[in-house]
Amino acid sequence: MIGWFYLAMAVCFEVAAATCLKFANGIPGLDKDAQPLPFALMLVFYITCFLFMAKSMETIQLGVLYAFWAGMGTILVAIVGVYLFQDTMPVIKIVGIGLIITGVAMVNLGGTKNVDHTPPVVEQG
Repeated sequence: MIGWFYLAMAVCFEVAAATCLKFANGIPGLDKDAQPLPFALMLVFYITCFLFMAKSMETIQLGVLYAFWAGMGTILVAIVGVYLFQDTMPVIKIVGIGLIITGVAMVNLGGTKNVDHTPPVVEQG
């Protein structure tokens, strides 16, 4: 169950990072209107996101983890976009989000626990 907590935290930090990236308005030093603070926060949030994601991989299968992370991240970023940045949400986008939710649910129905927690051995030579 702790793996799902870590994964939820990874999603939250990914959404925060994507939001900060939008607020940053570019890359400081390359874009004249770029904002350094939101850009710095974006970097911190993405690093934190991947740390939580790495912890969740200890108990959740990679395919399930990635489907959930990408799907929930997409849905939440779309909602943030509507409320903070006045992004549009036509019917086709709503249908697409519904399909993402359906896909994530289907992946989760296939099982979510790792059977073997040891990574595969890669032969050198």
